[in-house]
Amino acid sequence: MKDNIMKEKEVKSRNRDNFLIKQRAFIKLYLLSWIEQGRPYGQEMLDDFYKTFKHFNYKPNHSEVYKGLHELLDDGIITRSRIIKEGSRRQELKVYEIANKDEARRYKKQVKEDLDRSIGLLNKAVRDNYV
Repeated sequence: MKDNIMKEKEVKSRNRDNFLIKQRAFIKLYLLSWIEQGRPYGQEMLDDFYKTFKHFNYKPNHSEVYKGLHELLDDGIITRSRIIKEGSRRQELKVYEIANKDEARRYKKQVKEDLDRSIGLLNKAVRDNYV
């Protein structure tokens, strides 16, 4: 317990005005990870969100997922290209790739700091009110 309290004090956040991690940052973290793992299609990533977080009753709106992709594009962290779907003559798919590995790593590090802070806050609330 003492280690958790120390960890809560040590965690630094880039924006202390936020109570917990923002949904968009959470979404962008997973988008980056899935692109790094070779799942580059927007619809595929949206399906992954639904499958991965079904147990938590969390289903982000598709517009939030695509806004996250657009922000990553605008920040130069990822790129988007179009390919013709295999077995089709005309159907185009948008494929995403990491454009700047250093920026992707930096962004994920910042989100990790925010996650650590959020976990600390939630653990403290549980300890103080339910244990």
